[in-house]
Amino acid sequence: MIRLVVTLLVLLAGCGRGTHDGVGTVIDVRTDLHQIMLDHDPIVGLMPAMTMTFDVANAASLSDIRVGDRIRFDLLADGEKFRIVSLAKIEGEQRVDNLPPGSGFDAVIPEEDKAPPFTLIDQDGNERSLDALRGSAVLLDFVYTQCNGPCPVSTSARVQLQKSLPDDIRQRLHMVSISLDPERDTPDEMRRYALERGADLAQWSFLTGDSDKVESVLRSYGVGVVREAGGNIQHVVVSFLIDPQGRITRRYFGLDHDTSDYIRDLSAAVRG
Repeated sequence: MIRLVVTLLVLLAGCGRGTHDGVGTVIDVRTDLHQIMLDHDPIVGLMPAMTMTFDVANAASLSDIRVGDRIRFDLLADGEKFRIVSLAKIEGEQRVDNLPPGSGFDAVIPEEDKAPPFTLIDQDGNERSLDALRGSAVLLDFVYTQCNGPCPVSTSARVQLQKSLPDDIRQRLHMVSISLDPERDTPDEMRRYALERGADLAQWSFLTGDSDKVESVLRSYGVGVVREAGGNIQHVVVSFLIDPQGRITRRYFGLDHDTSDYIRDLSAAVRG
């Protein structure tokens, strides 16, 4: 049975930094996206066993990697980057064939689709719906406050993006981060997580709520599935740009994206 993450993702600052050795089973792979999904063993000094996606620095290294392969990898986690810098198949280990269906990149809702609606609870305990944000562009991602992997990297990068936006774009953009761990991510915990990283909550909502409602959102966007009452999930690291009319115009897999690319896309979204 695939081990799933409870808590995507102690903070990077509290974990070992640098390059870490890992072993895992390939659940999905996309060379064009520089992405791999792994059911990996515990990574000593960094994170427990879980199933999640990773950026891969060299897409060519994925050319002979197939679903079900067992691999060894080196993961760079330095507070700014969270990516696999090298990997190789483990020779002599049998490939794994009993993998879960509909669990990879193809499950993620495509661009041009209407963004699925949701109503959840923000960091102040108030209901916040996607429909209420119609007329603004929305940059949506999925995090959790006990994350010891890409979440704090992603949120910190979003804070820097928020600070660097021109005023005309900032005023027409609302960022939304939805919890992957609603059992533990109370509104107060979401507020603490946001403020510790410097998020401007006037234009950024950190949402949580009933586990069933959160699971429904995760399924509708194809980013993960809550498996147990404790909040265990399987997770794709992806964010979405939703235009003021409620349509998904861009998907951003992983974390390796330039601020200039976001600003270009956001400008196009808010200006039509």
